[in-house]
Amino acid sequence: MESIANEARPVTPLVEVRDLTVNFVSRDSNVRAVNGVSFDVMPGEVLCIIGESGSGKSVTMRSLMQLHPKKRSVISGAMRVGQYDIMALSEREMGSVRGSVISMIFQEPMTALDPVYTIGDQIAETVMRHEKCSKEDAMKRALELLQMVKVPSPERRLKAFPHELSGGLRQRAMMAVALSCRPSLLLADEPTTALDATVQIQVLIVLRKLQEEFGMGVIFVTHDLGVAAQIADKVAVMYAGRIIEYGSVREVLLNPKHPYTLGLLSSTVHGQNRDTDIDAIPGSPPDLRFLPPGCSFAPRCKYASEVCQEGFPPEVTDQNAHMVRCFHHDKVAPVVVGHS
Repeated sequence: MESIANEARPVTPLVEVRDLTVNFVSRDSNVRAVNGVSFDVMPGEVLCIIGESGSGKSVTMRSLMQLHPKKRSVISGAMRVGQYDIMALSEREMGSVRGSVISMIFQEPMTALDPVYTIGDQIAETVMRHEKCSKEDAMKRALELLQMVKVPSPERRLKAFPHELSGGLRQRAMMAVALSCRPSLLLADEPTTALDATVQIQVLIVLRKLQEEFGMGVIFVTHDLGVAAQIADKVAVMYAGRIIEYGSVREVLLNPKHPYTLGLLSSTVHGQNRDTDIDAIPGSPPDLRFLPPGCSFAPRCKYASEVCQEGFPPEVTDQNAHMVRCFHHDKVAPVVVGHS
């Protein structure tokens, strides 16, 4: 009996998204930004969503925060974070969940931070909003958070305005705001895109360390495959609003099965000879207002055939839980130049 009682219980996913669809509707058009996306994130796990601009990465993230304009957005499917059914929450209830349960680091902190308040005031405001503490206690927490995200001279930065900080320090301040109430889920929308390589690495190291320390689940959006390789446990590849490949970071980046993923990997300069042209993906992403009936990547794919025009490929998952949606996944070369 004792051995049975001590058996490890299955861990419930922190995040469950099922068949998420997001349409932006106006008088003139209907943009299908996300088309039937499903994924899980376990507690303490980092999921990286990669893909070109316009593939639906940020729209998916903002859906979890319910940040889309109500009048122009039609959202369907199911989203659960911890005990919260996101689709069933009122705006007031969602306001309590944002910051305390789900937090977000935005791509450009200069627009996310309020220019007329100091960094300390902005962190303290979040703490007071969710933990009902005094301003003095909130400012102490703000100082601790700036120290935690490795901001130099944190006492001085606490009284600084966003425009007085460098891009790297603003991003760390944004991290402090997002982490102020120790959320269960952290959403990071390309938080290192505007930073130089050295600062980018520093921010990623701090973020990963804090994620492990707090045991947070993280969804990290990026188009940088190097960043995904450094921080991710799992990778989801998005194209035209759909997840077309999904699996462990090692499986997806070292053994890509979708031609689009292979194209992304081959388009990087890492590992390429100086006198060799980059093997870029031909063509452009599709117009999300007029998606073709078949595979959205078919017009750009060298493996495309007639069957690709007839319908969207079903999911195929192997013994390593590596999922791909491609009729010709068995033809994709398993070895990628520069990634070994």
